[in-house]
Amino acid sequence: MTTVATVTEGTDSPYALSHLDALESEAVHIFREVAGEFERPVILFSGGKDSIVMLHLALKAFAPAGVPFSLLHVDTGHNFPEVIEYRDRVVAEHGLRLHVASVQEYIDAGTLRERPDGTRNPLQTVPLTEKIQREKFDAVFGGGRRDEEKARAKERVFSLRDEFSQWDPRRQRPELWQLYNGRHAPGEHVRVFPLSNWTELDVWQYIAREEIDLPQIYFAHERDVFKRSGMWLTAGDWGGPKEDEETEKRLVRYRTVGDMSCTGAVDSDATTLDAVIAEIAASRLTERGATRADDKMSEAAMEDRKREGYF
Repeated sequence: MTTVATVTEGTDSPYALSHLDALESEAVHIFREVAGEFERPVILFSGGKDSIVMLHLALKAFAPAGVPFSLLHVDTGHNFPEVIEYRDRVVAEHGLRLHVASVQEYIDAGTLRERPDGTRNPLQTVPLTEKIQREKFDAVFGGGRRDEEKARAKERVFSLRDEFSQWDPRRQRPELWQLYNGRHAPGEHVRVFPLSNWTELDVWQYIAREEIDLPQIYFAHERDVFKRSGMWLTAGDWGGPKEDEETEKRLVRYRTVGDMSCTGAVDSDATTLDAVIAEIAASRLTERGATRADDKMSEAAMEDRKREGYF
């Protein structure tokens, strides 16, 4: 079993890992541990920065061989075109297999109904859980981090889900000394979070160090947006803007990427990695708290969705 080294501040030892090296080592260890314990793992890949970093780590973990897992994307039908283009390009570049669970197909079949507010993010749970059950995935990698939201802060790296893909905080297992318990009953699966101990700043600093390519919407650009509930949303066929909402062209970028109907842009002139990192270092709002309408539906919005089977 791989031992994860920790950072010792002020040491001159040539064997001490930097902060980013320690995080990378931990994530690589988690990927290899899952490869050894599970039969059908899959990586949730949305084309967002966290899933991009997660795929980069998986590629490093198994190089020079290929990644022994396929990818899974829950497509709401309201995704940013730039992100979908990036997703398809990366899949082709690395010769990966991509599974897509389509929210639109469930709506067309009458299994799901459109929400009055137009957002489809809460509708992802059923397509996701049914895809996991149908494909018999027993480990599902997600890019969730503990600094994002309080419900994610109390979730373990190996998070057991029952036969209905539901999360019960009382069934969380201890993970002392990076020892992970992947045991599960038939029909259950484990959600795995290799970036649990990373922060948003860590992710961006790692992207800069590794020179990882990202969709351009993460950098400042001009975009037609309108204001709703204090956030700048992208105009589109999903249902915005309404008659009383005015569209304007602004210089913005995205800190997190989800459904267009619930992901807000932030005013920014950060066009480079260094500028983005400086901007995040000065921010006092988490990315989801500042830009995700789906997390503002209630105080426990994220935890409620996780209990139902959400990421």
